[in-house]
Amino acid sequence: MYSPEQQQTLTELTKKILSDAEYGIHQVPVQFAEQLHELIRFHEWRYYIMNDPLISDYEYDVLYKKLQETEQEHPDLIIADSPTQRISPDISTGQETVSHLTPMLSLANSYDLNDLIEFDNQIRKLAGIDPAKKIEYCVEPKYDGGSIAIVFENDSLIRAATRGDGQNGEDISNNILALKSVPRKVAFSDHNIVKAELRGEALIRKDQFEKINAEREEEGLSRFANPRNAATGGLRTKDPRETADRKIEVFVYQLGFAVDSNHNDVLQTIPTHDEGIELLGQLGFKIPVNERKVCHGIHEVEEFCQLWQKQRDSFDYEIDGMVIKVNDRKIQELCGYTSHHPRWAIAFKFQAKQATSRLEHVEFQVGKMGSVTPVAKVTPVSLAGVTVSSISLHNEEFIQSRDIRLGDMVLLERAGDVIPYIVKSLADVRKGDEVPIIFPENCPSCNTRLVRVEGEAAWRCINEKCHEKIIQRLIFHASKDAMDIEGLGESLIRKFYDLGWIKDMADIYTLDYEDISKLDGFGKKSAENLRKAIETAKKNPIHRFLHSLSIHHLGKKASKLLAGQIDNVMDLKEWPIERYLAIKDIGPKVAKNTRTFFTNSENVELLERIQSAGVNFLSTNEDKPTIGREDTLLSGKTILFTGTLSTMGRKEAEKLAENAGAKNLGAVSSNLNILVTGENAGSKLEKAKKLGTVEILTEQQFLELINN
Repeated sequence: MYSPEQQQTLTELTKKILSDAEYGIHQVPVQFAEQLHELIRFHEWRYYIMNDPLISDYEYDVLYKKLQETEQEHPDLIIADSPTQRISPDISTGQETVSHLTPMLSLANSYDLNDLIEFDNQIRKLAGIDPAKKIEYCVEPKYDGGSIAIVFENDSLIRAATRGDGQNGEDISNNILALKSVPRKVAFSDHNIVKAELRGEALIRKDQFEKINAEREEEGLSRFANPRNAATGGLRTKDPRETADRKIEVFVYQLGFAVDSNHNDVLQTIPTHDEGIELLGQLGFKIPVNERKVCHGIHEVEEFCQLWQKQRDSFDYEIDGMVIKVNDRKIQELCGYTSHHPRWAIAFKFQAKQATSRLEHVEFQVGKMGSVTPVAKVTPVSLAGVTVSSISLHNEEFIQSRDIRLGDMVLLERAGDVIPYIVKSLADVRKGDEVPIIFPENCPSCNTRLVRVEGEAAWRCINEKCHEKIIQRLIFHASKDAMDIEGLGESLIRKFYDLGWIKDMADIYTLDYEDISKLDGFGKKSAENLRKAIETAKKNPIHRFLHSLSIHHLGKKASKLLAGQIDNVMDLKEWPIERYLAIKDIGPKVAKNTRTFFTNSENVELLERIQSAGVNFLSTNEDKPTIGREDTLLSGKTILFTGTLSTMGRKEAEKLAENAGAKNLGAVSSNLNILVTGENAGSKLEKAKKLGTVEILTEQQFLELINN
């Protein structure tokens, strides 16, 4: 439909409009409207037909809103086939087209909680509701998958279709029949329903999505950009077995049409939207449960939306917002519809997790182990509330496997607090001047020839005198995960290194604070605060110190295991490799690397200087192995925390459990013994109940247990 040249031109125009808020002001309105028509149609084609979007949902919404605003200012520019005058984009012609029993409309979108107040006021005006009365809203997830309509007649599934253009969609009945989450027979007749049309969303669990992509990589196939693409593609495949293999699940969120044998509307007998969903759940459909709530008033809606924005990443499925619907059907009728969306519903969209940007250049950074990591510098873009300009490209293999080139447009993703990453390069919009990324042969810091150990992906600098390598080790030594020296961050360490005050770890503990107080931006108080932080760090348990030494493969867990077996750090000088291997969970690599470190004369001399400076080398109570008390239920048990805890943070709770002898798990499985639930426990609680072998405790019960 679009040539590579056309796609390139339209992509460049898209970025220009999105990056320049005043672009439309300088354009003739009719020309600007025509540009927006073309851009929106193009991106709808990429999203719905090709299942390969070039922009994020948020960026699409910005374009759509600009067109709406232009048409509002210039009503004479509204044409019959404008994207604002129809429900949704053109559908694919890959399958037979069928008509929906009722239109599958879009939703008005909001990215601001203040818009919800305006929405509430609008409902009051449309329905004539007293300002003092709280309106009841049903709030549910806005699933990020493929929208479908499923038709039942005489209790049997007779048809399923994609959303398509809202009026018509592709017949995917054979594929839906392959999904175990959709029953073939349902007792609608028990509720006087002869024919019904259900609205739902086809989804793939996050963990299943990762499994699918891993399998595709093994087979030499390209990765799916996100679970939504994998789900929608699976719905439209011509082989139902492929649909089943992707483990697609369908959540049903609305009974959109229901009539009895005389074609009377049965929906009128169901007073609220929430009751309709509950009915579907009772009939055996998968529905939103803990993630759905009937809220009394718009402020309760706001709180629930904010809660789910915070915990969206812990949910098993991708959601990109919450849908707010007036619960009372009579009020819904009073509000009515536009050609685009129901006036009684709105979507509160979460901050975008995906965006597109251009890869401008690549920097090669040296890490504390000497590994050289390529870092992409992209045109700054907002992603999940954070402006992103630097993204790790990991290693040479990562670059090659994704065919990432300088000058490429790339699709970026960020989930919650996770570091952003590049999903893929957008190869089909290349201009022809993009160039391959050449990995250096020599260290960018010291020019030493890089080496690559067999079985590893990283290229490494093996020069122990490499300045950047030393600096990175110093930075890590002082970091929160290691010695946790407050105030001694990267910039200060680099400054002290350049001044010659810190050449190795030992120098940190013998700094001249009088000299520091004379530095620009310091003073006596700042110097004294740094002294106190370093003195505090000297008293750390030895497992922290061991971790801070940057011994290859010696992580937090292994450091704790070693610390639990010694009285003094220097004991490790005498340990043969067999002694290391005798410790459960200490492998050959950790054993070899730690043994090598402690038998190196230069390292021993460094340790002696650190010890002489007053750093603790003796085992503390925190270093001793945790032995579960026989009088508790946590000894040797596995435990998992879910929901929002009221009296403590998640890390604090996990620490308490660990100290009581329990092992913390990350997910519900048959290996889980105890689940501790906070507010809005969610799907993990439901899974645990289904297993029937998990002991479920409230937060208070957990605290009572460990304090006995």
